[in-house]
Amino acid sequence: MPQPRKRARRYDSEKTRAAVTAQFAHVREAVEGLTPEQLALPTRLGEWTVRELAAHIALVLRSVVRGVAAPEPAARDVVLLDWPAATRGFAGAVDEDTRELAEWADEAGGLRELYARTAEEFAGALAAAPDERLIVTRFGGMPLGDFLVTRTVELTVHTDDLNAAAGLAVPHDRQALAACTRVLADALASKAPGGSVELRVPPYAVVQCVEGPRHTRGTPPNVVETDPLTWARLATGRTPWGEALAEARLQASGDRADLAPWLPVLG
Repeated sequence: MPQPRKRARRYDSEKTRAAVTAQFAHVREAVEGLTPEQLALPTRLGEWTVRELAAHIALVLRSVVRGVAAPEPAARDVVLLDWPAATRGFAGAVDEDTRELAEWADEAGGLRELYARTAEEFAGALAAAPDERLIVTRFGGMPLGDFLVTRTVELTVHTDDLNAAAGLAVPHDRQALAACTRVLADALASKAPGGSVELRVPPYAVVQCVEGPRHTRGTPPNVVETDPLTWARLATGRTPWGEALAEARLQASGDRADLAPWLPVLG
């Protein structure tokens, strides 16, 4: 019998909005200080340099601006937990939009100007629309509140990409990291429903997943535990399961505690 779909987790609107704004501000401060040499550095994202990565992070918020500015769609086409898998079909479009935005930034005064405009327009978009309003996204119609939660994932993951590429230490907003962790953990539980494995990502998330004998009380026989950033890297394919295990960045106990077949859950 198929597993029943779990009720979607609820996210606090004020905290989500504040988290997205704060994380973008952290990145903005770092990007404004990048040298031409740092902007030319490679990243772990294919052919993107730090310059394209920085432009893409601005695009993460500009997608909200565009969505709010467009006419409200007639129907909701995607729910929050469908979003991670839905991203796989849009890699080409994202790459094209990112490169176009990077070129536009060069012509319009550079990344500093791009980030200033993006912050201002994003604040205006948030003031103009409630969370319940359906907005246009590349994935289809989606409530603004849900789409903002997806922005915590994008910003958290790409802040980590930026730190890795440019040798930075851009901080992670606690609420953004928490929401990112929970979305990706819930996405795993949706992709691999069941109760035989417990994934723990303290202090933000615990989920049951993977079909098999269900745990009901006491210490679960199959447990995976890791930290939030390692989980984000695993869930987005930036760190292979075997590598994280070999480097003791995660602990896995029990015969079924191998999540590699279900990773990544995003992209």
